[in-house]
Amino acid sequence: MASANNALRVFFILTVVCAARAAPAPGGGAKATGGAGESFDITKLGAKSDGKTDSTKALQDAWTSACRATGSATVLIPKGDYLVGPLNFSGPCKAAITIQLDGTLLGSNDLAKYKSSWIEVSHVENIVISGAGTLDGQGTTVYPKGKTPMDYKALPNTLVLFYVTNATVSGIRLLNAKFFHINIDTSKDITVKDVSITAPADVENTDGVHVGASSKVTISNATIGTGDDCVSIGPGTSGVTVTGIKCGPGQGISVGCLGRYKDEKDVTDVTVKDCVLKGTTNGVRIKSYEDAESVLTASHLTFENIRMEDVANPIIIDQYYCPDKVCPGKRSNASHVSVKDVTFRNITGTSSTPEAISLLCSDAQPCSGVQLVDVNVEYAGKNNKTMAVCSNAKGTAKGSLEALACLV
Repeated sequence: MASANNALRVFFILTVVCAARAAPAPGGGAKATGGAGESFDITKLGAKSDGKTDSTKALQDAWTSACRATGSATVLIPKGDYLVGPLNFSGPCKAAITIQLDGTLLGSNDLAKYKSSWIEVSHVENIVISGAGTLDGQGTTVYPKGKTPMDYKALPNTLVLFYVTNATVSGIRLLNAKFFHINIDTSKDITVKDVSITAPADVENTDGVHVGASSKVTISNATIGTGDDCVSIGPGTSGVTVTGIKCGPGQGISVGCLGRYKDEKDVTDVTVKDCVLKGTTNGVRIKSYEDAESVLTASHLTFENIRMEDVANPIIIDQYYCPDKVCPGKRSNASHVSVKDVTFRNITGTSSTPEAISLLCSDAQPCSGVQLVDVNVEYAGKNNKTMAVCSNAKGTAKGSLEALACLV
């Protein structure tokens, strides 16, 4: 689970659309000489690969030099372990930048250092973050037993793209974020591919990739297992394609939460396809708050060619979402979020719960244009039968398991 001012960015944190504060232009560091194809090796700027020495300044200085370069530039992070605190990779920059991550960055666990996120790329065009290295948030060490990230205020996300245009994140591994692993916020033309994201299954709000207030985003060929959504798509988002994801453990792939705060924008044109979900607590899900503060629409959403393997609640639309159990408008049928033109096509496999489909739409805003096409997910247990639960869900079913055809 937007404007550029700081107050609205706090809004993103509270709605589980995450924290992202615009950073001032970086200062200091080695001067760039201005030639094309320059490389700035952090070890030549003072970084130590012992995993203990604070290498924040060296990496920040490398960014500053690369951003000032008049030609394309590379920030090189060689093999080794580097301890770093918060990093603000701010633009605008003069030319395209590549961050070549071959080593491992270890996120400092001194929480007092963080104002928002760990690594924030903001107001930058044309950037590539790639390599075989790792961003290790070291989040497992900051939670006392029995706690989750929601018990803390503004824990840092691992990697934030804020007001970024034309970016690619590829090949890298993200491990144990303190909050979200990747947050794409108010950005466009973004590609995330061939990444691996891992966090403990019992730590919530460690979403793999979250997208909010952004457009033209592709997330592909990723392996994601966390304690929350593998991919979550928030308000104000359009033109998102999620494909080739191996998801699990986690809470599945979600559109939402929607409607938690005022002035949220519509979600439209989202496609999730060719994915495998294994052992997740939800499958594909659309969720909006039952006491929604915003009037918005989620439409033209397609989920297709998805394999469920022992997944609880494989297909969900929930207009009564209330995670904190304190929603004053509970079952008031006053939902302000409209869900329409949703297609579930070629969804197959097994459910660990009898309810393979749950479409809970409100009286005030019935779901419309819902299509169940070749949906064949069966309960894997033997003590009950496969079933669907639908309320105020209007649409058509074709080629689907008879027990799942509950639309009106």
